Amino acid sequence: MLQQSLHGLTVLLGYLLAVVVPLALVKRFVEIPSELTRKILHLMITGSVFVWLYAFSTWYASAFSAAVLAALLYPLLTLIERLPWYSKVLAERRLGEVKKSMVVFFLMMVILMTVFWGWLGPDSKYIIVVAVLAWGCGDAAAALVGKTFGRYYLTSRFIEGKKTVEGTASMYAVSVLAIFITTLLYTGKPWFVCLAIGLLVAPTSALVELYTRRGMDTITVPLAVAGAVSVVLRVLGRFGM
Repeated sequence: MLQQSLHGLTVLLGYLLAVVVPLALVKRFVEIPSELTRKILHLMITGSVFVWLYAFSTWYASAFSAAVLAALLYPLLTLIERLPWYSKVLAERRLGEVKKSMVVFFLMMVILMTVFWGWLGPDSKYIIVVAVLAWGCGDAAAALVGKTFGRYYLTSRFIEGKKTVEGTASMYAVSVLAIFITTLLYTGKPWFVCLAIGLLVAPTSALVELYTRRGMDTITVPLAVAGAVSVVLRVLGRFGM
């Protein structure tokens, strides 16, 4: 397992460097809005799901590597987060935001890989891709559309911060698209069945994101989507779909 983990970690670190370094260089010379920078980085981290699933040959090597990387990355980011360029490049809204988000992301991946690759078997690990892309792409759309075009605010004592109807609608629409495309590519089911899965599951993605507090949607949304997809697939299976 150690050899598998080292190989996978090498590929993963190569991926992260390949996406983060160019962004940092571009941001040094081009003024990019902070929210856009954050969501570009967010989408790059979302894309790492393919490395986690295909650079490692076993679920336990992948999950172990995610846990190790979280343990190493947190103190490393703690050491460098006070440097002047850090918050500018990574567009932190508050000190410690990036390291917290990264650790939560790794924890989420450990849980998903343990359940949908280890427990349910390799045939179910595509659900991890479905869940992570629904969250990653949907959340990015919600933030960018909501902050740019949002006019109608959703207010409730259960909703944290300023969230808009436009942002939540974008979360739903992009989640539908992400779930539709990934299930279509991975399951081979008819397009209308995959579209139905997207339409049925995406409300879970949008509502969980809307009501999750303290930035924990990184873990709540993917887990909720993965669970909802599993249930919908099981129900459809009973009808021969």
